[in-house]
Amino acid sequence: MDAATSALIIATFVACFVEMVEATTIVMAMGYTRSWRSALTGTFAALGVLAVVTLAAGYALATWLPESALQLAIGGLLLIFGLQWLRKAILRSSGRKAVHDEDAIYREEVEAAKAAGEAKQGLDMFAFMVSFKGVFLEGMEVVFIVLTFGLNANNIPAAGVGAAAAVVIVLGIAIALRRPLSMINENLLKYGVGLLLASFGTYWAVEGIGIFRDGRESLGWPGHDLMILALVAAWFLLSRIFVTALRKPAVPAAAVPVEVQK
Repeated sequence: MDAATSALIIATFVACFVEMVEATTIVMAMGYTRSWRSALTGTFAALGVLAVVTLAAGYALATWLPESALQLAIGGLLLIFGLQWLRKAILRSSGRKAVHDEDAIYREEVEAAKAAGEAKQGLDMFAFMVSFKGVFLEGMEVVFIVLTFGLNANNIPAAGVGAAAAVVIVLGIAIALRRPLSMINENLLKYGVGLLLASFGTYWAVEGIGIFRDGRESLGWPGHDLMILALVAAWFLLSRIFVTALRKPAVPAAAVPVEVQK
């Protein structure tokens, strides 16, 4: 396995790991509260649909678009996607957005499951649909990551291996611990994934601008793939500048109302 393939697997693994943590929390809430059979049925049904979507979309994109157009389209989408993750990470780091809490999400899902009434014998549709929806929505982001990284590296199987490894490891940890994976610093992981997505998106989008030149050949970066490291450093520096600028100042004790202090 060469360095490029290893980097591809690691990048997709880290990005997909975060999404799988969130999906697993939803499935565990449905399983423990209502029906494991229905929750797991919904999970595998969603995974089946996601596999079909991945194969169909991957074939269509790889067949219909020239390389430079593919880089521009996927790079642009990846950049937008990555910037959304970075925006949330910046707001959380600056104290302007609540930190992601898997335990709180688990409690909310459990309360929703209890409020839906008694679990029915056979297939419990509430547990099935909630699990299916949670895995499918989180999984669509995984599909997007696998396709973007895999197509641009011309190695979708390697990207799929990274995603599958993330699914297996997250499920294994959850089964072993039998509780939400709140011990994992998901906010830090999302920050890192946002940096990766924004950096790779910038790299590929700029390469794809070559579609507008004669010959429609991709543009080349000086230093080639090493520029990705420079882009990661640049996006990290920019994000820290925004965190510093947006950070909420500490509220002096004297300014806090007496009722709140109590």
